Amino acid sequence: MSSEFDAYALQYDEALEKGLSISGESKEHFARERVRWTARRLAELGARPRRLLDFGCGTGGTGGELLEQLGAEVVVGADVSRKILAIARRDHPDPRLEFRTIQDVEASGPFDVAYCNGVFHHIEPARRSEALGLIRRSLGPGGYFAFWENNPWNPGTRLVMSRIPFDRDAKLISAPAARRVLVQAGFRPLGTDFLFLFPRALAALRPLEAHLVRVPAGAQYLVLCQKSEWSPLR
Repeated sequence: MSSEFDAYALQYDEALEKGLSISGESKEHFARERVRWTARRLAELGARPRRLLDFGCGTGGTGGELLEQLGAEVVVGADVSRKILAIARRDHPDPRLEFRTIQDVEASGPFDVAYCNGVFHHIEPARRSEALGLIRRSLGPGGYFAFWENNPWNPGTRLVMSRIPFDRDAKLISAPAARRVLVQAGFRPLGTDFLFLFPRALAALRPLEAHLVRVPAGAQYLVLCQKSEWSPLR
């Protein structure tokens, strides 16, 4: 996975924008709205995170949103690609943002909240529990995990991914399958929300989305979960 994303490092953001352009929105729009919804759900739980992990941070564009909307003091962005991390450090010099390799994640903790978006469809199914174990060990007691993924049941999602070179061969994971693997890895799902139902052409209907999050039709979904007290056997 690392060498694949090293190859796309310089075109990473451009490729994302090309794929997302059919929605009428930018990658910044989706990052902002994902974090806004995450912040809303965490606030409902009374969570006030200080240290956050952005697992699979890419070029770091979500870090600022996590700082601002969740009121965090530090966000550590982690990725497998050193070339992509170099771009993140260059483009986001805020001292509250740190960018490290995946190998450094556990030593950088403990974290109050871990966030990831569109990461696990790039991880081979047989290795997903390993990645989840790393995230779980990096969280403090009772830490939260905001697991965002692309909804394979949404045809628009599949169309967007077909336009992005590094997403074409991805192995999508459905929300029920995600919940199962999260439980097996030692997380307790607290709820599943589906968002991004309406493209920009239907933006007038977006106020309805907050009432439709349980309908498994949105382009992406969030499984918000909490680190369980028990440790899974490996």
